[in-house]
Amino acid sequence: MNSAAALLAIQVKPDISIDVRGAFWHGVNFDVKRLCRAAAAEAMASVPETPGEVEISVVLADDAFVRELNKTWRNIDAPTNVLAFPCADSEESAGVGAERLLGDVIVAFQTTEREARELNLPFEHHFTHLMVHGVLHLLGYDHMDDDEAAIMEKLEVEALARLGIGNPYGEDAPDG
Repeated sequence: MNSAAALLAIQVKPDISIDVRGAFWHGVNFDVKRLCRAAAAEAMASVPETPGEVEISVVLADDAFVRELNKTWRNIDAPTNVLAFPCADSEESAGVGAERLLGDVIVAFQTTEREARELNLPFEHHFTHLMVHGVLHLLGYDHMDDDEAAIMEKLEVEALARLGIGNPYGEDAPDG
């Protein structure tokens, strides 16, 4: 199944607000907002303890915006492909039947584009992987040690497979 067909088959669970910053995101050859929603839904479907109705904020930005966030919040003065900021007090903000804010995912266009080119991947596939990765971070997954990384990678691969995208970590994955 290709990505477009997979998008049509997905029922979106999270409520996602998407802020598109910059004309470069409007120039991609796929429906970036629809793919954000599909990637987030599949990331959540990979997790057995998914927290019900949630809201996710997505910012599709440029390297300069992500670099500033990275510098401010992580003391790293460089852009990165994706940042995820879980909402620490989301339990307190949710009432009965209410959505809770899961957090923010911010993707840098230029870094994502460069990495896709270097990895010999379609931009759409690499972007989808980064969205899944970011949402898994919001759900509490990390890759700080080998065991955590293996769990997170397994969830990413499962979500991407349901979207018709191959394993970015497997033997068939491009070098990078």
